[in-house]
Amino acid sequence: MKIDFDGLPQPEPSSMVGFSQNRLIRDSEYRDETSLPAALENPATRFFMFAGSSVIISKGEISTAAFGRSEIESLDTKLERAILLGEAEDGPRIAVPVDVDVETLGEPWAAYDLRALLYSTSVKEEDAGAIAQAGSMLHWHRMNRFCGKCGHASAMKIGGYRRDCPSCENQIFPRTDPVVIMLAVKEDKCLLGRSPNFPEGWYSTLAGFIEPGETMEDAVRRETLEESGIQIGRVKYHSSQPWPFPHSLMIGVHCEAISEDITVNESELEDCRWFTRGEVQLMIEEKHPEGFICPPNKAISSALVGAWAEG
Repeated sequence: MKIDFDGLPQPEPSSMVGFSQNRLIRDSEYRDETSLPAALENPATRFFMFAGSSVIISKGEISTAAFGRSEIESLDTKLERAILLGEAEDGPRIAVPVDVDVETLGEPWAAYDLRALLYSTSVKEEDAGAIAQAGSMLHWHRMNRFCGKCGHASAMKIGGYRRDCPSCENQIFPRTDPVVIMLAVKEDKCLLGRSPNFPEGWYSTLAGFIEPGETMEDAVRRETLEESGIQIGRVKYHSSQPWPFPHSLMIGVHCEAISEDITVNESELEDCRWFTRGEVQLMIEEKHPEGFICPPNKAISSALVGAWAEG
């Protein structure tokens, strides 16, 4: 089979979603026990500070989330739990937890959870991608302080990308959970659902975790059938998005609906319905007569819907 690379869309669709502009050089094959100490001693190193799952930002005429060593010392940083993320053009990047109550932060500090950061213009896109990486890694460490095999306390190794158990020598590595997110289409209409947790009027694509032993395509078919009762035939990949809630990879596809009658799974969705291309275009413009809207830019669901609506 001939592979038509020349026919691939440009720019790459995955580059157009939020958290996708992480440009750090990870050097994963060369990480060792000297990597983090060397970065901590490097005066060019910049730090991302996290209070729990929120990133600390300095607000001003030019906001920033990447700080030098002298700047982070004004807060109670936990450098013994620092994680080496990678190397930027101007120096290493490190994620570090801080012991601070975000409700008591004074000027110039502010705390952003990652969902708020996705739609914020307070930091550069490449920093937002690195911050997403950092948030996922810090969460993974919080959840793996003890060995899952013998229960002994584990220890951070190679700059934070492995945890070792000194008792049974078990090695634990970071994980990424694959999630399918899909826009089912049939002729000139698409299938959108509404979660009870969505903002008023918001309809979006369906989604679900890939289960063990399942292909991406079969997960699309299963999840769509379970949530809406719609059967799916062919599946076409569109794009992916790092999704640090807490460590998922969203795999976005368009898929072919081969049935039409909807049966809503009320444990998953509040509503699910077909929308015509014209309706979706009005939803994107926030001009739908019933007040329906689509997810905002930077979400992969928006990219899937927008690509289809453009025809």
